[in-house]
Amino acid sequence: MSYAPLDSKGMVILFADLQAGIIELTATNELSRLRRAVAALAKLAALFDIPAIVTTGPAEGRPQVTPEIAASLGELPPHTRTTTDAFTHPPTREAIVKTGRKTLLIAGVATEIIVQHSALSAVAHGFEVQVVIDACGGLSPRTEDAALRRLVQAGVVTTSIASIAGQLAGDFTQPKGGQALKVLYEMASG
Repeated sequence: MSYAPLDSKGMVILFADLQAGIIELTATNELSRLRRAVAALAKLAALFDIPAIVTTGPAEGRPQVTPEIAASLGELPPHTRTTTDAFTHPPTREAIVKTGRKTLLIAGVATEIIVQHSALSAVAHGFEVQVVIDACGGLSPRTEDAALRRLVQAGVVTTSIASIAGQLAGDFTQPKGGQALKVLYEMASG
């Protein structure tokens, strides 16, 4: 296995189903912790100019995306799907592909559904995929574990906010490096 740190210029982030009525279903990641991780990922996206795509499931009226994303990235247009896979929904897939970036980071609820299906499809479409485990929530420990095993077998990397922040920080004596570590510390301190 070879290793190269993440390059912010080659990354795109997919925030999947992090919306009222779904995010609360997390049973594997405490809701407040999940929200802090999503906020940290959004802050890192803003700091390093990483494009982000928001996809939602159908909801009464307009889906209410968790406010932690907009707090750092502004109101992003949600791509509301009628599928359990972002890549089988043409507008969402096209938004991701249009960025021209080949490393896809995924955060969302539920790990077993939208995260897993989108990650597997992204790999099939030639993306390098990383699932940001602390910015995801599963429906049960057992089913989330099965989904994560399947993803790793398919070549998906599981990662964390700490790992992403550390890789993007590079030299933390530099302004962006120091800011990336500050984002991590804020998340960790709750």
